[in-house]
This record gives sequence, structure tokens and C-alpha cells, in this order.
Amino acid sequence: MLKILGRATSTNVQKVLWFCDSQNREYEHDNDIGGAFGRNDTPEYLAMNPNGRVPVVIDGDFVMWESNSILRYLARQSKSDLYPSGFQDRQVVERWMDWELSLLAPRHVPVFIGMVRTKPADRNEKAIAAGVEQWNAAMKVLDDQLADNAYVAGSAFTLADIPIAPIAHRWFNLDIERIDAPHVKRWYESFSGNPAFEKWVNIELA
Repeated sequence: MLKILGRATSTNVQKVLWFCDSQNREYEHDNDIGGAFGRNDTPEYLAMNPNGRVPVVIDGDFVMWESNSILRYLARQSKSDLYPSGFQDRQVVERWMDWELSLLAPRHVPVFIGMVRTKPADRNEKAIAAGVEQWNAAMKVLDDQLADNAYVAGSAFTLADIPIAPIAHRWFNLDIERIDAPHVKRWYESFSGNPAFEKWVNIELA
């Protein structure tokens, strides 16, 4: 059985859990790894992922890390319709998955860490403010994309939506000054009632 290692408060773990639930994939989840739980700096864990980050996913004797790469592996394995077979359609999905990792996620980190995981007395308010500005700029790019598309990669929900939604959840639920992004709001609200989204993403920020 598939094993997913990592705390569910991590957006990178959330995306894997969401995908597996969407595909009715059976798995075991060890939540008590990473963050306050620790255990991700042990020799045993570092032997699986030398970066010491979550998640690690184990399929039989095959060990994986890097969340979006894991999503693509699982989608290919299950022949999921969330990962289109068309050459160009697949490139669009992968483009936005890469955008999430290379641009969106790094821009939100200073804000999230600064506001959620740092004591008020220790916060760098200038860094947080700069991060909010950069995060908003990224969300404007997403809003423009969603102005002409129901979902991130086009008219259908795909693998591209899953990595981005947890960061959008943080954007909507942190006490920050947000740009007006009606298309992102419409897209985000479309997940309301989705069992996997409600279970793994629509949770208290921690």
C-alpha cells in the first residue's frame, strides 16, 4: 500500500492527500512528521529524502520526494484523467504546476512563516509587507488566467489546480491586504463541498 509521510498542515502534503482521495487511492498516512512533530531530521528519514522535507511517498520499495513530481507519478500510474494525455494540454498543466513551485510558493512563504509561525514580537514586518506585495502580484497572474478559464489549465479541473489551491487558501485566510481577484475567488469557492478539499485543505492555518 502507498505510504504518505508528512504533516497535513503542509501544502505539499495536502496536495498529495487530495489527489489520492480524488482517485480513491488507498494509502497509509503518517501525519506526525515535520514541523512541531520533528522526525524529519533523523538518519532514517534523511536516507529517504536528504532534504529533510515533507512529504515522502513510498510505493512498494520505491521512495519519492518533491510533491509535484509525486503527483505526476501517481497520475501516470493511475492513468488519471486529471493529467491529460495530449502533448500540449499536458504541457499547460505542467507549466502551472511548475509556476506554483518556482514562483507562487516561494512568494507566500515569508508572509505565512512571518504571520503564522513567528511570535508577534519576533516578526519582520518589512519582510512580511514585501512578501504580501510579491504574493499579490503572483495572484494577479493567476486571476488573469482564470478570467478566461474555469480552472487553472482550461475548462476542466486538472492536476494543475491541486497544488495552487492550498496556497490560495492561505491567501484568503491570512489577515493581509489582498488585491481584488474575483476570478480566483470564484475558482477557489468552486472547491467548497469537495470532500478532499474540505478534509485536507480547508483547515485552520498552522
